Amino acid sequence: MNKVILMGRLTRDPEVRYTQTSNTLVASFSLAVNRRFVRQGEERQADFINIVAWGKLGEFCSKYFKKGQQVGIIGRIQTRTWDDDQGQKHYVTEVVAEEAYFADSKRDGEGTSSNFDATFGAMPSPSGNSDFEISSGDDLPF
Repeated sequence: MNKVILMGRLTRDPEVRYTQTSNTLVASFSLAVNRRFVRQGEERQADFINIVAWGKLGEFCSKYFKKGQQVGIIGRIQTRTWDDDQGQKHYVTEVVAEEAYFADSKRDGEGTSSNFDATFGAMPSPSGNSDFEISSGDDLPF
């Protein structure tokens, strides 16, 4: 199984490009993810993890994610290699996003609109026999 769940802050705005062959959108960005423990007398450390989001998810990330914003990403780890023009081999490990979420509180968000859903990705669809109710968010107590 290859599943990654991350929560961190964007280190830069997502960068968008399109593939040469199929003109598919791909958004790239990096998340600063704090380590769980802090050694006594040291500052908290973070890992900087590269994320790629393809297609509609990449479009969502490029449109709504901004530097400094806290987000949640669910995806998979992928490694790849390539040779550059000088024949030098390069290795990359990155997370391919499958779901993306806003993780800032409503107060922390800078002018975010309530006209769009706060998540993008594989969300369960409601069924008639569910004990749960989908809320528009307007009736929440916080």
